Amino acid sequence: MSTHGTAADRRLDVLRAIVEDYVTTREPVGSRVLAERHRLGVSPATIRNDMAVLEEEGLIAQPHTSAGRVPTDKGYRLFVDRLAEVKPLSQPERRAITSFLDGAVDLDDVIVRASRLLAHLTQQVAVVQYPSLRRSGLRHLELVPVEGSRLLVVVITDTGRVVQRTLELSSDVDEESLARLRARLNAACLGRRLPEMRTALESLPEQFVPEERPLLREISDLLVHTLGLESDERIVLAGTSNLARSGMRFEHALRPVLEALEEEVVLLGLLTEMTEDSAGVAVRIGHEMPHVGLSETSVVTAGYGAEGDAVALLGSIGPTRMDYPQTIAAVRAVARYLTRIITT
Repeated sequence: MSTHGTAADRRLDVLRAIVEDYVTTREPVGSRVLAERHRLGVSPATIRNDMAVLEEEGLIAQPHTSAGRVPTDKGYRLFVDRLAEVKPLSQPERRAITSFLDGAVDLDDVIVRASRLLAHLTQQVAVVQYPSLRRSGLRHLELVPVEGSRLLVVVITDTGRVVQRTLELSSDVDEESLARLRARLNAACLGRRLPEMRTALESLPEQFVPEERPLLREISDLLVHTLGLESDERIVLAGTSNLARSGMRFEHALRPVLEALEEEVVLLGLLTEMTEDSAGVAVRIGHEMPHVGLSETSVVTAGYGAEGDAVALLGSIGPTRMDYPQTIAAVRAVARYLTRIITT
């Protein structure tokens, strides 16, 4: 948002200055303060005229009878859309991410650590989605006979998810048949995602003798059902207390925000809506949020996983009066490190 001399560019600089000051001070910003704090190169009278135009355009508003102005959701949106650059995280912050996440022992630990780390970096609420089973590929399938005529089916994905399901068999199976079935299922489905796996499984029966095909069909149906479960989506939330400590940031009560955050289905719906933007960093601001309880918040999300093909999202939720450049930098950095961990 550098000044290029035109009135429109100058007004963008005034908007940027209002956003930055309001984020820092939590106080409505007046023209005299802008003239003193920022090198806008124009008089306070010109700044007042620019603020009047910004107010007419719905980018800033006067919350009370004071002379100060605050950004609106529309103003924050323009500010975010015109961000020329995002301040990178400091070297100590990057080192902290690396050391903290590299110490994780399994996927559950990675997800929990990532959520706590992001909440610490942003001082807001962090939400991290587990890798979706539907967007993960198969790394290994294990078939373990258990007591009675039951079979434990263990699915290990290339994103580190481990899912166990018990299958009640219609008849007993010998170890030789089970070993053959295990080997051929792994060979056919290795690395495949759900749509491809269905096709691979459909072509398998011809490789088995007729008496083995019913068991293959039972296991195939279980795999397709398990990997397609909507309800298997999981998220981890951290840093909710950060909002309580910064409750003054919300114009109205904090309670609707906390109630919305407690509804996992609300957060999953929000992340699902933002998945289409997961190739980069996505931002929803204020009334762009799908739930009324979150109308005074903003969320910044990024996808993680294989490049250009995210398996899940992570994000930071805070008041609309958040430090967008810092939050975007933190979300993007944690997503990149998470990607590195689950893809190596």
